Amino acid sequence: MPAADSLGGNAAIGVAVYAELVYTVISASCSSPQTTEINADKRADTLMKWVYIGLAQGAAFGLLGAWLASKGGYSPWPPLAGAGIAMVLLYTQYRHALVSGLAHCGPGTES
Repeated sequence: MPAADSLGGNAAIGVAVYAELVYTVISASCSSPQTTEINADKRADTLMKWVYIGLAQGAAFGLLGAWLASKGGYSPWPPLAGAGIAMVLLYTQYRHALVSGLAHCGPGTES
């Protein structure tokens, strides 16, 4: 495989696919960061548990994608980069939502 191919269009597609995969997995496990922030006082006990479950699933898919890419003669880095970047960004968003929501305890949408 030419070096340009591993760092060109195929790599960009791989990063995007695995980033989207992590976003989708965590979305299936959690509500939005905005809803989390609004209802942090009601959701604080279980919120991060579900974020961690989503991150574990995203990591598993990223590692599987990296392994499959390497077996197919492609660079494992696009799946790892896409999944890793998305995991860091989503963890940061949900952690901020939790901390901000607990600090500002405004009226929530849940009773």
